Amino acid sequence: MLKIYNSIAREKQDFVPLTPGKVKIYVCGMTVYDYCHLGHARVLVVFDTVVRWFKANNFAVSYVRNVTDIDDKIIKRAQENHESIEDLTNRFIQAMNEDASALGIVSPTYEPRATDYVEQMISMINTLISKKLAYPASNGDVYYSVHDFPGYGKLSGKSLDDLRAGERVEIDSNKKDPLDFVLWKAAKPGEPSWESPWGKGRPGWHIECSAMSEQLLGVHFDIHGGGQDLQFPHHENEIAQSEGAHDHPFVNYWMHNGFVRVDNEKMSKSLGNFFTVREILKHYQAEVVRFFILRAHYRSPLNYSDQHLKDTKLALDRLYIALKEAGPTEEKAAINWNNAAARKFQDAMNDDFNTPEAIAVLFELASDINKTDSQESAGLLKTLGGLLGLLQQNPQDYLQNKAAVNMPDSLAQDTIEKLIQQRITARKEGRYSDADAIRKSLLEQGIILEDSSQGTTWRRQ
Repeated sequence: MLKIYNSIAREKQDFVPLTPGKVKIYVCGMTVYDYCHLGHARVLVVFDTVVRWFKANNFAVSYVRNVTDIDDKIIKRAQENHESIEDLTNRFIQAMNEDASALGIVSPTYEPRATDYVEQMISMINTLISKKLAYPASNGDVYYSVHDFPGYGKLSGKSLDDLRAGERVEIDSNKKDPLDFVLWKAAKPGEPSWESPWGKGRPGWHIECSAMSEQLLGVHFDIHGGGQDLQFPHHENEIAQSEGAHDHPFVNYWMHNGFVRVDNEKMSKSLGNFFTVREILKHYQAEVVRFFILRAHYRSPLNYSDQHLKDTKLALDRLYIALKEAGPTEEKAAINWNNAAARKFQDAMNDDFNTPEAIAVLFELASDINKTDSQESAGLLKTLGGLLGLLQQNPQDYLQNKAAVNMPDSLAQDTIEKLIQQRITARKEGRYSDADAIRKSLLEQGIILEDSSQGTTWRRQ
């Protein structure tokens, strides 16, 4: 039986679906104002592997991975770029999908955008207000009253007293309690807004996932996942919202993947060790990156370094060399789970998706191929690898492909030229800080501007 480490129970538990043969999964996706980084890639690959394993075990899977397309960071970046929020988010959604495709990610069943579910968010906020779990403030915002939800802190294991003593909380005179969090933000000049019973405004971040999961999966579903950084406060707040609104359990199993570190330091922009998927794919094949992520257990820290990627490539080469030496293999309609290697692989994956142990089985099969030229082992190696999204290339093609993936150009030519014109106008009008912001934003996206007496030209980095 499949066991999953349930973050809210703090132990591995047998997976028992709400509906036999079916599983409903919600994973917090990207806030689309920039390119996906390695942390995003880990979430994509981890939960893609979870979904693949459920499907391999004949579950009907409903998988939701949302997109946050309205947020303070999105508004700020669009203003810096002098482009519309819609243009910005559409561009980075396209880039995200290109990155995901390169990494072999199967598209989710649903990929909802927050801005398409504002009506449902308003409805849930109204329900919370009617139950005295939320309140409109004098500044036009609406807050969740954390003190009035008895179960607050059960996911993070923190009491309200611990949170008040140990957490930095925003001091806001509009709140009844410093721990209260915003459900609805009153409109500010120049920002997008929607009509609501509390005046024009836009939803807070936490409410979107509660509303979208309810609409697409129901008020009670099997698995909710995301990065460890979301466990508190985002997922804690989702529980408060959803269970407060519906008076029964929200999710049965919570899954959180571990942090990404770079040379044993936490990945962050401030440390200058922040890597986007696109930067990494300039140097390493996408399957190498996927393999690198899966060689660590999803709950463990993932330590990124060039040496680790190089070692991963050599390891993946070994598997492809074994397949190449075995020659063409026949596609198998089904796996014989009574085979000793297949059973070890199955046991590993059923033990909280233990991909390092599952991958160890792949190397055992490769060793057997090298010793015996076994076609059966080669076929099983390829088939089991496929369950992890690996080893599906022609071995000869993989081994000859020394170049990284050529990702599509993310900024279209007309968008670049439009931004250049906006920069020229800003300079003519003496708005030099705006002009500099446009140049900086384009540079961050790999576009270099070159000014001369003949005008401004551009090239890709």
